[in-house]
Amino acid sequence: MINSCLLLLMWRKFCTFVVSNRATMKQKYIYMFFLLMFLPLMVYADVSPETLAKRAKRKNLTIREWNTDAKAKTRWLDHITTYDSLGRKTEEIEYATYGQVQRITIEYNEEGFVSREVVYNDKNKPVRIRKYEYNDNGTKKKQYNYLPNGKLYSVKVFEYAFSDD
Repeated sequence: MINSCLLLLMWRKFCTFVVSNRATMKQKYIYMFFLLMFLPLMVYADVSPETLAKRAKRKNLTIREWNTDAKAKTRWLDHITTYDSLGRKTEEIEYATYGQVQRITIEYNEEGFVSREVVYNDKNKPVRIRKYEYNDNGTKKKQYNYLPNGKLYSVKVFEYAFSDD
């Protein structure tokens, strides 16, 4: 699958060719042809067909999970997950027998990656705000954790190591 970063790199090289006048007209046309061929793929460059299929099934979906006590047969709401019109998770609420434990709202950037999460406590007050930074390949690079007043209190760095198994 074509990575959007690769397309951006191709675009930058093309612009450099055009501005520098080092490329022949034939090279410029060939480069332009390939850019125009792959440009429509930029919208779906970082999203696999499987992910798109899953999202299509979750459009405007709300899932409620219920728990039942084995002895008393008491039933209570355990979890609610809400998805938007694009099939992306936008809210997750966790409950216990006494009520809400926490709620998380999720926002997305233009590329479709999670850009911000707000964590609320049992009284529905914000307690933590998470903002994300991504690597060129779409994996998480950093998670910035803020207090509700906007003060940064920690940064989580993601490291990826593949084994040759």
